[in-house]
Amino acid sequence: MARLLEDYKNKMIPALMKERKYQNIMSVPKLTKIVLNMGVGKALDNKKLLDSAVEELSTIVGQRAVKTVAKKSISNFKLREGNPIGCRVTLRGKRMYEFLDRFVNVALPRVRDFRGISGKSFDGRGNYSLGITEQIIFPEINYDKVEQISGMNITFVTTASTDDEAKALLKQFNMPFRN
Repeated sequence: MARLLEDYKNKMIPALMKERKYQNIMSVPKLTKIVLNMGVGKALDNKKLLDSAVEELSTIVGQRAVKTVAKKSISNFKLREGNPIGCRVTLRGKRMYEFLDRFVNVALPRVRDFRGISGKSFDGRGNYSLGITEQIIFPEINYDKVEQISGMNITFVTTASTDDEAKALLKQFNMPFRN
């Protein structure tokens, strides 16, 4: 069992019930899934960049990434509907907790000039999104084999009904929010 999942069940749920005054254990919010998305705009010119992005994302999370395609044609960007333009992966269960553990304890401290993540990136329904500017903060990525430094979006989907509940949940997972 993932270390963070065990901590959630044994320590975080009782702490959240006491702090937020939940009556039932089922009313405590939980993490449903984590979605990682990499947009590779230069993939229109160089198909090899998209393949390397899929490979890097798969290496980071330990699960095969899926290529995403454009939904609309945009002539200014020379983009046609159906062109592969990025990749994404959805994590659930054990892999989700293992990724969150590595992200908070290993990857985020490797960010240059890191002062914490913004506490304002909630969507109003208890989900949190953040962007990372370079994929090389993850220790799984070999810096010498990186063709292009690219960023990614990470979305944490929770069962919390409000942003305040979701923030309390993510704080229990040691997310370093800045004050």
